[in-house]
Order: sequence, then structure tokens, then C-alpha cells
Amino acid sequence: MISRAARGRGALSAPELVALCTTLWLVRRNRLWDGLRRAGFVIFMAYGIAAIVGAVTHLFRGTITDWVIAAIGVVCVAALESYRFWVGGPPYRSLSFTLPVIALPILAPMLGDPAAVGVLAIGTAVRAIARTHRWSFSAYASGLVGVGATVNLVVFHALRGADVAQVMAVLIAAVAFVVTILTVETGRRMSIAAPWVFDAAVPTSPLRVAIVFVGAAGLTALASLWNNPALPYFDESVQARNALVVLLLLTLVTVAARGSVRLANMRRRFNGLIRGTAALNAKSFSHAADSESFADLLRRAVGEAIGAETVNLRSHPGDPHDIAAAVTLVEGQLLFIVAHRDGMDVAFSRDDQLALNALAHTTDVVVQTRDDIGGLTLRANTDPLTGLPNYGAFQEALANINDHRGYSEALAVLFLDLDDFKRLNDRLGHQAGDDVLRALGHRLHLAVRPFDVVARVGGDEFVIILTRLSSLAEAKLLAESIMAASGEPMVIDNTTVHPLLSIGLAYSAHRETDVSQLVVDADRSMLSVKESRRSGGPAHESSISISDHRSPQVNDSVIDAIRENRLEMAYQPIVSLVTSQIWAFEALVRFSDPEIGSLSPPALVAKAKGLGLLDDLTRQVAEKAMAAAAAFRLVEPRILCMTVNVEAMQVLPERLGIFVEELAHRYPEISLCLELNERSVARVSPALRAQVDHLRDIGILIALDDYGSEDSSVDSLVRVPMDILKIDKSLVDDLDDVRQQEVLMALQGFGDNLEYSMIVEGVEDEVMASHLTRLGIRGAQGFHYGTPQSTEDTLARLEKHGVEAVVPHQPFVPENTAPPLVSLAEDNDAVAVSGP
Repeated sequence: MISRAARGRGALSAPELVALCTTLWLVRRNRLWDGLRRAGFVIFMAYGIAAIVGAVTHLFRGTITDWVIAAIGVVCVAALESYRFWVGGPPYRSLSFTLPVIALPILAPMLGDPAAVGVLAIGTAVRAIARTHRWSFSAYASGLVGVGATVNLVVFHALRGADVAQVMAVLIAAVAFVVTILTVETGRRMSIAAPWVFDAAVPTSPLRVAIVFVGAAGLTALASLWNNPALPYFDESVQARNALVVLLLLTLVTVAARGSVRLANMRRRFNGLIRGTAALNAKSFSHAADSESFADLLRRAVGEAIGAETVNLRSHPGDPHDIAAAVTLVEGQLLFIVAHRDGMDVAFSRDDQLALNALAHTTDVVVQTRDDIGGLTLRANTDPLTGLPNYGAFQEALANINDHRGYSEALAVLFLDLDDFKRLNDRLGHQAGDDVLRALGHRLHLAVRPFDVVARVGGDEFVIILTRLSSLAEAKLLAESIMAASGEPMVIDNTTVHPLLSIGLAYSAHRETDVSQLVVDADRSMLSVKESRRSGGPAHESSISISDHRSPQVNDSVIDAIRENRLEMAYQPIVSLVTSQIWAFEALVRFSDPEIGSLSPPALVAKAKGLGLLDDLTRQVAEKAMAAAAAFRLVEPRILCMTVNVEAMQVLPERLGIFVEELAHRYPEISLCLELNERSVARVSPALRAQVDHLRDIGILIALDDYGSEDSSVDSLVRVPMDILKIDKSLVDDLDDVRQQEVLMALQGFGDNLEYSMIVEGVEDEVMASHLTRLGIRGAQGFHYGTPQSTEDTLARLEKHGVEAVVPHQPFVPENTAPPLVSLAEDNDAVAVSGP
């Protein structure tokens, strides 16, 4: 059935539909085949039991001579069953075949066909029990030989009825016996080869198959000729004695041959042990990835030494009829090397178990030696706290990966920094800080692919090497997945900690001549995320910044976005703590490229600035913002102001000064507020100050943004005339601190004296809002009052809730629940036109 998830995302594509139908068909076919195999197994068991019962019943009506011949026949068949021929190359890995049919031309004339078939079934069952130690396979083997013998006799009598010579009839009938046995066994082995392989190939050798056919037919004909001359000339007692002699001679020959086979098995086991031990000791491996090749070598050594159909490494000892020995290929991971033979093959002997134990012990010695030798190197390249590679190991791995990758094989470096770690250490203690780092390192290790590399390179800094990449988009998806997995809340000493990560990503499409530059790019990109967060970016969600040094399409994307008017806008409310109402909105720019993803506001500004399009970008943002403000005011007339971020020098007449005057004149009912970042007013010329005074005179408001984010000074409060002072959230992150309270009250006092309003940014919950109200602060902005929303969503909010400061049941929860911001960052400092 098609899942609900599949139906929910639309109709399946043609390839998906074909794959689904094929899977369903394979499931049904394999279930049917498995059922047929089980039914066939039971049928052959039943036939064997029926043949044995029929033979015993027939013998009860016979003479003592029949019982003696039958008994000798059982011994002869059991002896013939002990000598097995493999039709494939490796023993125990292909079909095996025995020759009880040789006794059939001797038994049938003396006992009759039903009794002869039953004697073959009994002898086969006796030997199968001794060989396999499994009653079910013993019954199946007797039934299989019984069916083969029945086919043999039917073919023989049919040919004799057609006047075919007896020798030829015996030859053809023997071939029919072999064909029947091999056909049934091939079907059984194919059905259990693998869960999804119906037509699995059974290893065969044409030469060996030919030898089996010729040998079976020739030996059966020879036995028939050996026994046949006495029949026409002697009485019944002589015929019986002749049959007994032939059967006994066949038994003796077979037992003698069996001795040579046992000797060959001992020689094979001994040689396999010698070669396997030498190969295991010669194999050197030092990394987990090499353990796979070592495991393959171990499997081959075991298979050669003891002879097995399959040899596997498992977490359990396997079935009762398998043999197993414990081995340790990787420290702390106990595995079992398990050897398996088909149910129809010879069961494992005590010598097989001893040989397996010897190879397992050799493996443990080799692994222990590897661990001892590599211990010092491992400790020298491992971070003791997290167990991850340290900076030296990371550098070596990066250089090695870069040197050995194909020219067009891409890689990426992620530079991760755990934000506010020092504050967490101070609040919870260094032990809790160590626990956080250990847990984060473990999460990162689990989040990456087996062939990627995770390392801890500093106190709260990690790096990841993503390998085998095909595109920047793939690297970005992997980075997002890693960020999501590592950013989940963790409980440390009964305290819930929400890891906040700043991640820089540097992508390399081709082999680098100086791969260390990739690390520098990733580090700079990570720092740009921190800068974006200080400039109003997401304060409670991890973020990724992608270095654009190796992404030339970024320039074209930014140019097209600005020139084609494709920038998107979001608006965050600014509220009055006195009236608990919204009175203004801040305009924030958004842009997402279909190929490289979202561009952060600092990256967008940096690129626009470098391309000479910063004024064009600001013009587009301001026009869209004022148009949106007019629409907001139609819904709610109490919306009075729209703020737009600009650089201080942009307000000069030769740049955007005339434009903003015309824009403010176009919307007289809306107050346009220009937010100047504190860094952009570090140097204020007389011309800039005069222009700011002029703009204020005509009704345009001037705000100083991000005060307190970096090296703030009181001088900034008087350097440029302003109407609004916006306090950065770094000054209000701990309002229980008396020093922060005193600073806020002092700034509010300055505002009252210098006649400017003050707005505190970064208000995230009701507790912060209440603190600010008690301190006499009258303006606020932050996620508590609403996340940045599109024009349509903002209009919907105003229509439903009016200017209420807090929307019911929609408070901001400072957890990693928001979708990640993936940005493209420039290395240089950039003044954000907007920020989340």
C-alpha cells in the first residue's frame, strides 16, 4: 500500500511507482517461494519416511536372507553416503553429491524395487544423522535419495521395456538419478541464498559436473555388471551370496577411500591454519576503516582452514549447528566469527572448532599488538576531553584528504563555535561545561557520515571535514542536518542547556594547493555569524554562514536580486511599554537564492557594497517598507512609524539624502526613521551632522542602532543628533544583574535630558518586559512581541489583534525550534541594512 506520507506529498513519479510495484512483487514472490521450499522439504521428508516404512513392511514378508542383504545394503549405502563430491570449486560452498545409486542395481533384483528404495533411504538417513546431527535433514536426505532411486528404477524399467540393452539402461538410469538429486538440491540452495535473490547462482564447475555424471553412471554400470554374471547360471542362494560379496566389497572400497579423504581434510586444515596465521600477522592496520579489510582477510582464512559455506562476523554466536569463536577487531566491540555449513553437508568437527579458535586467538593477538603500538600515536592525536581528533590530527587528515581526492571531488570544512560557553561555565561550573563539550562532540560524531571527520580544535570550537561532495547545495544540506542534530536541548546536572552554534562553512570544488586557506575561510564565515547575531540576527537559533570565496555565482545572484526588485521584506513590531501597543515596525530585508540558499543581511549588504549597489539595495528596502507601512496604517491607524537601517554616509544628499526626503514627503502620515549603526557614526563630519539636522527638521527621525554591542561610549550619544536610542540586547541579557539595571536607568536618564526616546532590543519574554517596565523603560522590541513576519502576515496580525503588543498564545520560546538561518557571509565587517 502507498503510505499516507507518499499520498500527502502528491502523486508518485513513474520511477517511484515502478520501484514500489517491483518491491511488492519481490516480497510476494519470495514469500511464495519460501512457502514452496518449506512444503517441498516436508514432502521429501514424508517420502523418505514412507519409503522406509514400505521397505520394512516388505521385509517382514521376506526371508532371513532378505534381511541380511538389506542390512548389508544399509551399511553399504551409509558408507557410500560418507564420500561426497562437490560440483563447484570450493568445498562446502557448492552442491555436494553422493553415490548410493551404485548399490541400487544390486539390491533391486534381490529385494524388489520398493524394498531397494527403502534400503537406500535407511542407509542415507543413518549416515545423514551422523553427518549433520539434524533429524529433519536426515529425513529430507532419505526422501531425496528415495525420490532419486524411484526415478532411476522408473527410467530403467521404461528403457528395458523398450528393448534397450541392460548396461545402457543402467547408465541412463544412473544419470537420471544424478539429475534428479542435483535439480532438487539446486532449487533448495537457490531458495535460501538471500532474501531478495530468487535466481541466485549456485557455484558449479562444468568439469566437476561432467565427472559426477560420468562417475556415477560408470560405477553404477560396473556394479551391475559385477553382480549380473552370476544371475543366469546360479541358483538363488548363489545369487544372494554374490550380492552380499559385491555389497561388502563396495563398502570396503568406500571406507578405504574415506580414509584418504579424511587425510586430505587434515592436510587442508593444517595448510589453511599456516597460511591464515601468516596472513593475519602480516596484515597491518591502524584505523577503523582498515578493520573491514582485516575482517575480510579473517573470513577468508577461516573459510580456507576449516571449510565452510559462509563465514561472517556477528554480534551473537550463531545457530547451534554453526561454530563460533569470539574476536575483538575494534576495542570494546566483542564479535563472533561464525562459520556455517549447509544442512546437507558434513557437520563441523571438534578439530574444526579448534582450528577456528586458533585463528580467533591469532586475530586477538594481532589486534592487541596494533592497539599497543598505536596507543601512543592515538593519544597524541586525540582530544582527551571528547575523544575526538585534536587540531594536529585534523590538519593531517585535511591535508591527506585533499591530496588523495580526485580533482573534481569536492569537500567542505565546517568551523563550529559554541556561543556563550564562558557564561555557561561561570553559571554552572567547569564540570558542567566539560559535560556539555563531551555531549556536543558525541552528537557531532553521530551526525556525520562514516567517511567524514570531526575534531575539537579549541576550547569551544569544533571542525568537521565533509568529504565526497558533489555540490555546495549538498554541503549545505549536510551542515543543516548536523546543526539540527547538535542543537537539540541537553540536560546537564538537572539543568536544560540549549546549545547555540555559530557555524562557518568553506566549500572547495577542486583540489587545493593551500588547503589551510579553507580553514581560514570557514573561521571567518563563523565569525560573520557571530557578527550577524550581534547585529540583530537570530539570538536563540544556531546559524550557518557559507564562505563565498569559491562561489562566483553569488555576485550574479545579488546583482539580479537588487536590479530585478526581488528582495523580500519582513517586519518586526516596536512597542510602547506604557500603553502595551505597537506604534512602529522595523523593516528587515530577506533574500533566498534557489541554488545557494538564503543570504544573511550582513552578507547581502557586504556584497552589495562591494558591487557598488548598496544605495540601490537601500532604496528598494525603503520604498517597500514605506508602502507596507501605508498598508498597515489603513488597517490600524495607530501605526505611526517605519524604521529602515542605513549607513550614516548614505544620508548625504549626493547619495540617498534627496531620495529619503522625497519618500517621506510621499507618505506624510508615516514617520520615516533611519537607523544608523553605532559603528557607522564613529567619525562624523560637519556635512553629515548638518544633513542629519536637516532631515530631522523636515520630520525624518534618526535612531542610533545597536548601542552597547561593541566598544560603545557616551560620546556616541552626542556625536550625532538623534530622536531614538536603540539598546543592543547584549546590555539586557541578565536583568537580575544590578549593574545592567543601573546602566539602563542611566541611559534612560540621558534620554530624558537629551530629549530622545529609548528602545530596548532583544526582549524575549514577559519576565524581561516586566523588569524593563519597573526600571522606567518605555520602548521595547524583541521576539516576545513578535518574530519578523512578511507583509501579508503582519496585515493579518493587525486585522486580528490590532496593535496589541503581545499576541495571545504565541510567545517566543527561546529554543532551537525555528528553522535555521543559512547565510552567505563576506569576510570583512559589514553594516547590516537589516537583520532578523
